[in-house]
Amino acid sequence: MRDRFAVTPRQFRLASYIALGSLTLIVLTGAAVRLTDSGLGCSNWPKCGGTPLPPLSYHALVEFGNRAVSGVVGAITAVVFGLSFFRKPFRRDLMWLALLLPLGVVAQAVLGGFTVLNHLAPGFVMAHFSLSLLIIVAALSLAWRSTFEPGSRARSHDRLAVWSARGLLPLAALTIFAGTAATAAGPHSGGFTGQIVHRLHFKGADTLTWVVHRHATIAAVFGIAVIAVWLLHRRRASERTLEPMMVLGFLLAAQGLVGSVQYELHLPADMVWVHVALATFTWLAVLWTVAAAGALVPRRAAVPVPAAEPRTEQRELSAVGPTG
Repeated sequence: MRDRFAVTPRQFRLASYIALGSLTLIVLTGAAVRLTDSGLGCSNWPKCGGTPLPPLSYHALVEFGNRAVSGVVGAITAVVFGLSFFRKPFRRDLMWLALLLPLGVVAQAVLGGFTVLNHLAPGFVMAHFSLSLLIIVAALSLAWRSTFEPGSRARSHDRLAVWSARGLLPLAALTIFAGTAATAAGPHSGGFTGQIVHRLHFKGADTLTWVVHRHATIAAVFGIAVIAVWLLHRRRASERTLEPMMVLGFLLAAQGLVGSVQYELHLPADMVWVHVALATFTWLAVLWTVAAAGALVPRRAAVPVPAAEPRTEQRELSAVGPTG
């Protein structure tokens, strides 16, 4: 059966990139649900109200539409997982990465259900978005690894360049996490008028201002780190990481501009959505940078052991030759 339905590496690579795109799309549609105040458009889960289909109201249709898109994305990831078995040649590493995608979508759906049942509690909303980014890590890893055959990319000897690129990942994660906290403290609760949705309020009325300022500070540190790492890689001629870092720098500049303008305009929903979209693409650019930096040559590479020389007596006998 594997020979009959064989999938070429090129076909599987295309499928993996389609999965990555669809998983990115679901992050953006999920943000749209929240920013249109439709997070509780369906008051329960998995049904939408008393029936599987939503009532004919704006918020219910938006929320249910996001669930429908999630179902399509789940189907795509399941197909990619199935294709991993028919890829020729078969690669176990790709199969395990492909498995993480449908599992992640299922986990995301369950967590989304708990988020609705807990009336969009800030912790659940933040976890929901964070899980989406973790699934994107698996999806980009799958797409990247399927692009190259094992051993086709040379390992790097430049430990400083590789580790500096990897160091951007936790900074990016911290920046985005602070952004989710700012959203959880902001005016966009996800519920429409008349629905009670709790917000982060550990600093009282000053919570939003406090979180936004911390988010801006962390983002500034992240931006400075990106510039420093780019300069380092440019001086060390790490050409394979310069392109993704240029993209990352452009996205951060755009992100800073949008963030500043939206704060001065008191966080209009459309600009907040652009901010979330840019954050998602920034996360992708960071993952691209880390992947492009590649793997390192092991510190203790295997050194072939020279063959033992023959004993002195044996060399002498061989020089004399056979006797008798």
